[in-house]
Amino acid sequence: MSRLAQTHGLTDVQREILSTVRDFVDKEIIPVATELEHRDEYPQDIVDGLRELGLFGLMIPEEYGGLGESLLTYALCVEEIARGWMSVSGIINTHFIVAYMLKQHGTPEQKDHFLPRMAAGDIRGAFSMSEPALGSDVSAISSKAVRDGEEYVLNGQKMWLTNGGTSSLVAVLVKSDEGHPEGSAPHKSMTTFLVEKEPGFGEVRPGLTIPGKIDKMGYKGVDTTELIMDGLRIPANRVLGGVTGRGFYQMMDGVEVGRVNVAARGCGVAQRAFELGVQYAQQRHTFGKQIAQHQAIQFKLAEMATKVEAAHAMMVNAARKKDSGERNDLEAGMAKYLASEYCKEVVEDAFRIHGGYGFSKEYEIERLYREAPMLLIGEGTAEIQKMIIGRRLLEEYRFQG
Repeated sequence: MSRLAQTHGLTDVQREILSTVRDFVDKEIIPVATELEHRDEYPQDIVDGLRELGLFGLMIPEEYGGLGESLLTYALCVEEIARGWMSVSGIINTHFIVAYMLKQHGTPEQKDHFLPRMAAGDIRGAFSMSEPALGSDVSAISSKAVRDGEEYVLNGQKMWLTNGGTSSLVAVLVKSDEGHPEGSAPHKSMTTFLVEKEPGFGEVRPGLTIPGKIDKMGYKGVDTTELIMDGLRIPANRVLGGVTGRGFYQMMDGVEVGRVNVAARGCGVAQRAFELGVQYAQQRHTFGKQIAQHQAIQFKLAEMATKVEAAHAMMVNAARKKDSGERNDLEAGMAKYLASEYCKEVVEDAFRIHGGYGFSKEYEIERLYREAPMLLIGEGTAEIQKMIIGRRLLEEYRFQG
């Protein structure tokens, strides 16, 4: 383990898991990540290795074949994986948001049907909330479900699905007005559907199309797609939790897990950027000495390391708060906001330390420089996080005048 970003109070099992994951990252991910990323190639061998390690079942209860570990353990594993290649952490993130939503909100039949196969990695999860014209305004969802006997018919277009092509189960948030008359609060008319499909692109089941991958600046390898529903028929027993109108709350619960995940990814990418920066600073010489011996570079390294430590501490705090069963939207929002902003700054400083070589695709920092911006918008922009934080602070510090 590096000296930075240590986590105190871990069990022997947690330490063993993290050591195993770190070894896997060092041997199986870092050596190939940049090449695969430049080719925008799905890392199948890496995913297969994670499956063999049991990571797809990390947070799924033991009764369903998983390891039954905590959100903290999962977040620390994500931190390690993102240190190797952020795209790989995205592959398991959406899987675990869906698994968490099933564990927390699914019916007994839904848990029995999906969770054992998700733990084994036989079913890969994705979740779909955003739409082309939606942005951060979830209440503006226009995709709709209409009841037709024992089925619902879904129509609409969704956007920004991580694992959209490779997944076989998608949790999709749509409006369903059944039992929620016109004029009701928008969030009370939203329902999450569990949509099973074949992996791949094109028409993956009748009424459901996954177009090709969206070409992105970074975050390559993992497939990001749209999802188009045109007369998609879903059985009523695939409403998450069995009751309509609860989708918004279910999704927000899952997004809290996602925000801890994004914070962990920011921590991992920042750690790797620091490692690359401090290493290069001791290899490169100017004016007769290592650039690490110049005060200006030492100041940068000091600031970078401090940001890595601060982001890690906030991420750990948010994960532990969620594990305790308490509301953690404040802590998750703070951790996501700080870690993503600090990640961008640490990566840029490492980029500057590399000088002209940082602009070359031969150097790993070039890839990190393109990956970091995704964390600024994933699971809610910085502005959304600050709105959440501000509102929660006003709840906690309400003036009694």
